[in-house]
Amino acid sequence: MQREIIKTEDGSSTLYVPELNEHYHSIHGAIQESRHVFIDAGFKLFSHSTDTINVLEVGLGTCLNALLTYEEATRNYRKVNYVGIEPYPLSPVELKQLNYAELIDFEDSAKVFMQMHTAAWDIVPRFISDSFILHKLKKGLAEAELKPESFHLVYFDAFGPDVQPELWEKKLFVKIFEALAPGGVLVTYSAKGSVKRTLKEAGFEVENLPGPPGKREMTRAKK
Repeated sequence: MQREIIKTEDGSSTLYVPELNEHYHSIHGAIQESRHVFIDAGFKLFSHSTDTINVLEVGLGTCLNALLTYEEATRNYRKVNYVGIEPYPLSPVELKQLNYAELIDFEDSAKVFMQMHTAAWDIVPRFISDSFILHKLKKGLAEAELKPESFHLVYFDAFGPDVQPELWEKKLFVKIFEALAPGGVLVTYSAKGSVKRTLKEAGFEVENLPGPPGKREMTRAKK
C-alpha cells in the first residue's frame, strides 16, 4: 500500500493513501481529532475506574491513539491492556517521519512511541511500562480472535465507510458487541447515518456527539 506523509492543520503529521484518496487522520489536525474522539469521548469515561482498562483499537495505524492513551493513563494512574489490530503496519521510513512524540511531550514520549512500533506482532504482549501492556495483531478485524466480554472500550478507527464499506458491516459490529463487557463503549469519528443504523442493528445504544474541528458530529455507542 503506497502512503505519503503530510502535515495537518495542527502541525501533526498523518498518512495519505492515494489509491483510496483517504487520510489516516483529519487534515484539520491529527492529534486534536484523536484526543477529541478517542480520549475525551472514550477513555476519559473510564478515568476513575480502579480496574485495569481493556482497550481494543481497530486500525492501530500510526499508534497515535495508543500514545495518547498511554499519556492519559499515566497521568491518571490507570492500568491499561491495549490490543491493536492492523493488517498494514508502517515501515521504519514512514515511522521516522511522524512527529507525534515531539508534539505529545511527556517524559520518554519518543522512547514509548518507538517501543510501540517495534513491539513484535501477534506473538506476545509487550510491556511498555508496568501499567501499560500492548498486544499488536497483524490482521484484520474479521480474522482476529476476540474473547467474549473482554474489552471495556473500542476505538474504531478504520478507513471510512465510503472508502472501505466492508470494514463497517453488521457482522463486524456484532463481533465487537460480543467482545465488549456490559457497559462497554465504542467510539468512532464517523457520524454517517448508515454506520449508526448498523451499530443499532448490532445491539448498541447510539448517541451523536459534537465532532472535532472540521467535523460536525462523531458517534459513541454503548453496550
